[in-house]
Amino acid sequence: MTKPVRLFSLSWLRSLQGQILLSIAAALLIAQGLSAWMIWREVHQRHIATLVNGTVMRMLGDRALMPGPDHSGPDHSGPNHGEHDHHGGMPPALPPPPPLDDRLRLPRPLHVRIEAKSPEQAGDHRLGEVEAQVRDVLEAQGEQPGQVLVVERDPARDPVLRPVLSALRARFRVSGDSAMPRLVVASQRQADGTWLTVRSFMPSNETQLLFGLLRQTILTYIVLVGVVGLILRRITRPLRALTSRLESFAGAPGIADQLEPQGPDDIQRLIIAHNAMEARISALLDEKDVMLGAIGHDLKTPLAALRVRIEAVEDDTERGRMAATIEDINRSLDDILSLARVGRPSDPIEATELSALVDDIIGEYEDMGDDVTLGDTERMVAPVRATWLRRALRNLVSNALRYGQRARVQLGRDGREAVLIVEDDGPGIPEGQIARMMEPFTRLDPSRNSATGGTGLGLTLARAIADQHGGSLMLANRLDRGQVVGLRATLRLPLA
Repeated sequence: MTKPVRLFSLSWLRSLQGQILLSIAAALLIAQGLSAWMIWREVHQRHIATLVNGTVMRMLGDRALMPGPDHSGPDHSGPNHGEHDHHGGMPPALPPPPPLDDRLRLPRPLHVRIEAKSPEQAGDHRLGEVEAQVRDVLEAQGEQPGQVLVVERDPARDPVLRPVLSALRARFRVSGDSAMPRLVVASQRQADGTWLTVRSFMPSNETQLLFGLLRQTILTYIVLVGVVGLILRRITRPLRALTSRLESFAGAPGIADQLEPQGPDDIQRLIIAHNAMEARISALLDEKDVMLGAIGHDLKTPLAALRVRIEAVEDDTERGRMAATIEDINRSLDDILSLARVGRPSDPIEATELSALVDDIIGEYEDMGDDVTLGDTERMVAPVRATWLRRALRNLVSNALRYGQRARVQLGRDGREAVLIVEDDGPGIPEGQIARMMEPFTRLDPSRNSATGGTGLGLTLARAIADQHGGSLMLANRLDRGQVVGLRATLRLPLA
């Protein structure tokens, strides 16, 4: 089963480029959102004002022509009542409405109608904001409005517009499957119980305005984020190269393949400073290697000569003590030189079958008669320096035998890591001393007897080898019913 392609990974979002682009995108979204809301709010208020003014003018214009006790007017009892001349009766204080598109005007017979009952029907959406403004404008003109009703509905559901809907669709240039502009029905109840009703369409489609703002936002995103992305790419490319160089230098220090200064001036200065630091570190490491070679030669040569000379000592006991002392010095010197060279290993990393390597080392101890047992193992391959890993495992097993008289070794897998466990039945380590035991020349037994105290470099060297491979070494006491029954050393190595 193929894995889905991930366009954006969490690692990219955690990068400098990803976080800056995400911050810009979030800030732009907030700014565009506020701007869109303010524009929409202004347009919405203007539409409401246009609707209110047009509705009130039609109501007041028709009121001036209605028959009453104090004046006479046209007869509204016929079937075509509602056809009125709206040129008279306009109160001079009412401001004229904003101009409307001619397509938004209904035929004159449908402008104003007098109906016997409320025009509200099921499915209507009442516009409370418009109702309140219509009432306020009527009161400002000296009127005493009765009940005011303003609803929004689909023109196809309106009984007055249904007979002329096809003609309206032609005027609005709307196809049969497309939606007509929303219809607004405003009505005021009269003193005689009838309703003065005005029909009109929304001045414009506010949804189209939102779509326009959305298109503008998307275009702004593409342009701004694209330009900023190109700039950030120019800045972060040398930073990524510098990070890769640091990682490779940490694994194999050397001045080969140093970076060429690139990018902005600040980044170039950083790369130049890094190259100078690399050169200085490499020079110090070279000096250290030369010094270690001199120490190894200047100390081991006289020790070898001394080992030959003690053969002339007649006292067997004294000769044995002297030979043991020389061997102890040689082991200490080997540990010190190994610890100093672990940071610059000369042997390459190779894919190694770990279970076979562990089995070989356990066989060496079994041949010598030591109490070492190999528990559960799992076959796995890891990229390691086999010589150094053998040294680390020998140190852990030897430490278990020295303090616990026996050692049990297990090899397992935990995710993408190989887990090598060495356990003993010794007294363990006091909790406050476990971290300190990883430091060089630290021993629980202060003596320098190799059978008890040793040099205090075994665990330090094992931890350095684990760090060299990108792994870790942890020590923990084994507990049984709250009592310490031994020590557990856990060496973890990445499998890839």
